[in-house]
Amino acid sequence: MNDDDLLFSGLKVLDVGTWIAAPVATTMLADYGANVIKIEQPGVGDGYRQYALVPGTPKCEVNYCWVMDARNKRSLNLDLKSEDGMAILHQLIDDCDIYVTNQPLALRRRLGLMYEDIAARNPRAIYASLTAYGEKGPERDREGFDLVAWWSRSGLMDQLREPGAGPTPALPGQGDHPTAVAMYASIVTALLRRQRTGKGSHVHTSLLANGLWSNACLAQAQLLGADFTPWKHPVRAGFQRHMYECADGRHLQFSMVRTVEDFDACLVVLEAVELLADERFGTPEDRFANGVAFIEALIPYVRRRTASEWMSLFREAELPVALVAKLEDLATDPQILANAMVLTPPPEFGQGPIVDHPVNVEGLRRVDLSPAPTPGQHSREVLREMGYDDDRIDALARHGVI
Repeated sequence: MNDDDLLFSGLKVLDVGTWIAAPVATTMLADYGANVIKIEQPGVGDGYRQYALVPGTPKCEVNYCWVMDARNKRSLNLDLKSEDGMAILHQLIDDCDIYVTNQPLALRRRLGLMYEDIAARNPRAIYASLTAYGEKGPERDREGFDLVAWWSRSGLMDQLREPGAGPTPALPGQGDHPTAVAMYASIVTALLRRQRTGKGSHVHTSLLANGLWSNACLAQAQLLGADFTPWKHPVRAGFQRHMYECADGRHLQFSMVRTVEDFDACLVVLEAVELLADERFGTPEDRFANGVAFIEALIPYVRRRTASEWMSLFREAELPVALVAKLEDLATDPQILANAMVLTPPPEFGQGPIVDHPVNVEGLRRVDLSPAPTPGQHSREVLREMGYDDDRIDALARHGVI
């Protein structure tokens, strides 16, 4: 096989973004063979490079977020505040297939890097835009991370908390990574359109739109005037919503115990059948009406054994009880490993396992993993490919353009 066997071989992609949601879409394109050039500000680079160094984040010898999300790209330092820097970017735009950006819209207008500007230079280009709150409206120029625009603004932050508890912040990248998949899907859809029509496209998505989509079931109910009284019930859907603590501090989840037969079998394994003799718990309707009391009655039974002991018994009984996973479980989770959800780079990669994106096409070849670039690592290489000689490149370096 050669590089021509890769689906996106020959596609030229400009990654003119920072952090996660937009740049990770280009990582996915790179995985399938696209030539991705990441544009970074000289001396500054992508701020995401520094995430693992921020106080309060997990400490590791490997820049774990960067190696995961910036693999298979080349980095070109380019000062877009300079005429020479913009001239180089324009030259790249003239020859690119896909232009991906999450620069603030106000900055794009100032630099002349809106869709209309790129389309005027290259009508076949696909312009992929990521914003926090959308391309239009009073807040189109407002900046925001996923914690604010995806998690908070969509209503997810307000809904995903226990009764009486305050709103909880999202985890790092929790909204960015699924938003990147939406951006990738938009780009691939536009590629198919271009294949059929020869026309480029302006594709876009936002953190808010993806947060709303993630919260779609409740948002749709609210939009249609649903009565949320049952949802605001302290136990909502009954005993399945509670996480039950075991003797070792681990928790069990009964969300998939949905039939009367499985419920009864669970009580048999838990040696808690006697609870059914209580008139408050005799039927599913009774247990829902007295949900808090039933949960409180069941808790001591679960605490009698460790999670591993319970899971062994539930597996033996073929019951769909789940263990609430911890991060340290993931590296040895047989289901994650069997489905290659974590990539194993070759030894020369110099780093350990890498979480993969969730898009899978059987039989579709992917590139061999290459490490995430250092800032400007490929500046000279890319410029030589564009026709610049070493003297000109040296001059650009002296003037801080690259």
